[in-house]
Amino acid sequence: MKIGYARVSTTGQDYETQLAKLNVEGCEKVFSEKQSGKSADNRLELQKAVEFAREGDVLVITKLDRLARSMGDLWAIVRELEAKGVAFKVLDQSGMDTSSATGKLLFNILGSIAEFERDLINARTAEGRQAAKAKGVKFGRKEKLNAEQVEALKADFEAGVLSKEAIAQKYGIARNSVYRLASDYKAA
Repeated sequence: MKIGYARVSTTGQDYETQLAKLNVEGCEKVFSEKQSGKSADNRLELQKAVEFAREGDVLVITKLDRLARSMGDLWAIVRELEAKGVAFKVLDQSGMDTSSATGKLLFNILGSIAEFERDLINARTAEGRQAAKAKGVKFGRKEKLNAEQVEALKADFEAGVLSKEAIAQKYGIARNSVYRLASDYKAA
């Protein structure tokens, strides 16, 4: 049986092209997910595909980087498949067959390129974050309360008339945020 696996990294992407290629290849069962390829640990559909595969089956993917972005993960997955007697096929890289010496060489070269690409993406992302920070861009969740609202909340807290729960409801924030702001107030 041919088992397909398709993956994209973000919700903005779609794997329709991958699914079409897997269907043309004749995959009877296809597992797909939207998940980062950084690590194989958090990809439940990949784990299900490997668990589902039986001796004599073939796990089919469209490109090697859809399976993993690190050589460690690639080899761990392929070794697990080999231990089960499951073949591994990459559609867009013809000749990718880990049962031959040439196929193993190709596997290592392409896997190294995928890992290199991942490192480049991380470096560019870090550079972009640093440049944005230098321009004053703030990262993270937007503050729910503006400065005036925080001052009013602190005044309510200092007055001691309202409970922490009532203050939280008044400003539409969580109770633990009231405690955090109160501790900021006491420290000031």
